[in-house]
Amino acid sequence: MLLKRLGFLPSLLKITLSVFLLHLLIFQISTLSEAALKFYYSIPFLYLLYFMFSAIILSFLFKVSESNFDNVGMTFLISTSIKMVVSYFVLRPILNSTEESTIEKVNFFIIFILFLAIETVITIRLLNKNQ
Repeated sequence: MLLKRLGFLPSLLKITLSVFLLHLLIFQISTLSEAALKFYYSIPFLYLLYFMFSAIILSFLFKVSESNFDNVGMTFLISTSIKMVVSYFVLRPILNSTEESTIEKVNFFIIFILFLAIETVITIRLLNKNQ
């Protein structure tokens, strides 16, 4: 039962590592690497944070799908909303920064949207599988 619920983790890890390595490679460009040194949160920290968010949300969704499948969609919406609120508080120091942090803001939102898309695709597959 637990293995079935955590079956998404290898896929999530592969996607995360692939995109993470590509992201780091892009930031090896000279102007971007200089900007990355000034980031409030490092790129690895953000990937780890959102990987953990996604793993928790998806684990919870698979657990809900086993007990009450009809509530999976609503659970996804609620958990994503909670993640967005937490993300806002994580993002506040970047938004309040006095330095020009456009690259950091774009970087943050790209990582946020990436993990949101992964969660959405896995949730859609979960919902379609049980119809």
